[in-house]
Amino acid sequence: MAARPMTMTQKILASAAGLDEVKAGELVQVKLDLVLGNDITAPVAIQEFYGADFDAVFDSEKIALVMDHFTPSKDIKAAENCKVCREFARKHKIKHFYDVGAMGIEHALLPELGIVAAGECIIGADSHTCTYGALGAFSTGVGSTDMAAGMATGEAWFKVPGAIRVNLTGKLRPMVSGKDIVLRLIGIIGVDGALYQSLEYTGEGVASLTMDDRFCIANMAIEAGAKNGIFPVDEVTRDYMQDRVNRNYQIFEADADAPYARTVEIDLSALEPTVAFPHLPENTRAIGDARDSSGGSLAIDQVVIGSCTNGWLSDMQAAAEILEGKKIHPDIRCIVIPGTQQIYLDALEKGYIKTFVEAGCVVSTPTCGPCLGGHMGVLAAGERCVATTNRNFVGRMGHVDSEVYLASAQVAAASAIKGAISDPRALSEIQQGEAEAQKKEEGV
Repeated sequence: MAARPMTMTQKILASAAGLDEVKAGELVQVKLDLVLGNDITAPVAIQEFYGADFDAVFDSEKIALVMDHFTPSKDIKAAENCKVCREFARKHKIKHFYDVGAMGIEHALLPELGIVAAGECIIGADSHTCTYGALGAFSTGVGSTDMAAGMATGEAWFKVPGAIRVNLTGKLRPMVSGKDIVLRLIGIIGVDGALYQSLEYTGEGVASLTMDDRFCIANMAIEAGAKNGIFPVDEVTRDYMQDRVNRNYQIFEADADAPYARTVEIDLSALEPTVAFPHLPENTRAIGDARDSSGGSLAIDQVVIGSCTNGWLSDMQAAAEILEGKKIHPDIRCIVIPGTQQIYLDALEKGYIKTFVEAGCVVSTPTCGPCLGGHMGVLAAGERCVATTNRNFVGRMGHVDSEVYLASAQVAAASAIKGAISDPRALSEIQQGEAEAQKKEEGV
């Protein structure tokens, strides 16, 4: 009998479960390649771990604990949470423990260090664990209890998800990025449009996307309700893993006749910079329509450039290129957060950090802080923020009467200069015109 056709996700789960094939809706028990937790979720998992009388982890090299949400500790509770994690890591000799000075935002740090790779099965007690699907892995967020069981047994069970095929064609235009792709997708299908399904990206447009684009897109799979997001492994992926992953990994490909619940077509060349208005990521508008109720410019109070979605070096570069020689609007607070210490160093060496400081930004150590209203940029009542983060729910970044507008690093940087949500392409045209005028004056 011929094997049942399967998607990428189904093939990875079948392999991890030791089965020849699986189908959507089946329950499977799989072996895990990595279990992840952070300073908010891991303390709960550790409590459950000891509460269930576990006394040893399944593999000290396949657990990662990253202190990234409230660190450096913002208060006593945050300090106590980190202490619990430190003591657990020391006791069980956890290899991948990352604290202040070494840590980064977890979903940027683990790919950077080669801790996650193609074909692997990964769980994390953080909903954006789906980021690693950019590498062709099955990765998904779980609760702290599942994390505890995973740390002890190295196994987890799943209901095999069905899949939605997202077919990408064309190439992105300047000032348009992976953030605009995923916001457009969520705008099309809604925040529950992929509920407990895999978002599987295909098409000739994939090849033109950078790894940073792919990480951003996979990161926000959960914002469409998906179990995971996943990209095919191509030359771009292999080049990224080349000097990072020092172990064998397996590449899985979807069958040509793999079963998909639906196909969504996105022409990359037709995409505009996109903004998600409060209070859902599906509430998207093209930049030309990103105005207030009277049709005027929508004034803001704060800009955040960073997070596990858009704290990559390419985001630092995109923001710096727009901010170069400019000043942040006097009514704006602009906070820039490189995703990892290495990204911070690279941005420093390339001059981006100098550009940010001279423009009037504050640059933070890697942290999730403002994204979840924790620290480093909490909003007061009535304030508006353009953020390169992934969620804009009520009260997400502070007061329940504040508002968060999700956008790319390009839109965020342009908006920081203008003091209102702005099209980065218009600013780029102005800069280009000024440069040409200066050349004429100088007789070039």
